[in-house]
Amino acid sequence: MATPFSRTFRALKADSFRGSLLALVCVMLLLGGWVGWFFLARIARYEVTDTARVEVDQETHPVQSPVLARIVSSNLVLGSEVKAGDVLVELDANAEKLQVAEQRTQLGALESQVASLKTQVAQLEQAQVREQQTAQVAIEQAGAKYREADALARSADHEAHRLEKLAAEGLVPRRDYDIGKMEAERLRDAADSLKLEPDRIQRDLRTRESDRRAELENLQSQIRKLEGDRTTVAASVERLSYEVERRLIRAPISGHVGEIAATLRTGAVVNEGDRLCAILPPGRLRAIAEFAPPAAFGRIRPGQPARLRLEGFPWAQYGSIAATVSTVASEIRDNRVRVELNIAGSPAFAGPLQHGLPGAVEVEVERVSPAALTLRTAGQLITRPRSVFAPTP
Repeated sequence: MATPFSRTFRALKADSFRGSLLALVCVMLLLGGWVGWFFLARIARYEVTDTARVEVDQETHPVQSPVLARIVSSNLVLGSEVKAGDVLVELDANAEKLQVAEQRTQLGALESQVASLKTQVAQLEQAQVREQQTAQVAIEQAGAKYREADALARSADHEAHRLEKLAAEGLVPRRDYDIGKMEAERLRDAADSLKLEPDRIQRDLRTRESDRRAELENLQSQIRKLEGDRTTVAASVERLSYEVERRLIRAPISGHVGEIAATLRTGAVVNEGDRLCAILPPGRLRAIAEFAPPAAFGRIRPGQPARLRLEGFPWAQYGSIAATVSTVASEIRDNRVRVELNIAGSPAFAGPLQHGLPGAVEVEVERVSPAALTLRTAGQLITRPRSVFAPTP
């Protein structure tokens, strides 16, 4: 017969067994859940850099001083909008402007001299044409006069022969024959003289044409010399005008002024190559990050998601900005790898987003299970190379 004590002991033993079984079931469930998580869960791995900044996707254009000169005026206002070609800074160009004025005056004088000489050449050529025409008319007139005189001389010769026959027969006085003969000789001499007149006119024309050609060649030589001087002076004017224009520093592109040199004031002297300002063109913002080579090469690839957190704007208060990797540089520069990211924008980000803001970027490079991560870490520890010079324990 069971006593109350034995019944109580059996009841406690039954309750203890049920509690142990329940505890065992709980432990098995927890262990199964942990094993499932260990092999099936996916943990995101990130590569992080604190060297990042926000930039415009267009290239920023620095504006430099082209020459050593004094600043006459400046139209630069930080943050102001400018258009391509607007005058930003004017440098002193008084010396070059005076030289331009002097060279232009000399150029005008040379052009006037060239024009005067060309007028003389044109007049000489016209005079030569007119003289040739006049000489041709004179030659024709001399030929006509010769033909007329020759006809008169032949008539006088014929009359002299007739008087000679009559005088031989005694029909006319000898004196009339002598007069006729003298008249015939006079007319013949006059005709012979007129016969040489065209040749004389031709010789005179050739002499004058030779003198005129020499004068024309002299004028052409002077014109060529003056035109050479004019070309040289014109090139000097263009060069000086270019130097004057260089001292008007204009905006290379449209955008807004993002940076101004601290020493940029009226009356200050700037050296050649000094940076005066920087023009930021309008465009889409992007993030530029720099990673260490082991973290970037083979791990960061285009299309991977990322987050951008700006310095000065705590992410717990302002939030972060979603981004996506767009390009990864294939070369190392200053022991860093450049990575460009497209900013998707985040309505939850309460801070300003503008060019030049620094920050940090974390890129999700992969998702792996805890088991794979543990095995990978263990493999890296086991296969880590050791120095052959390390002392053996």
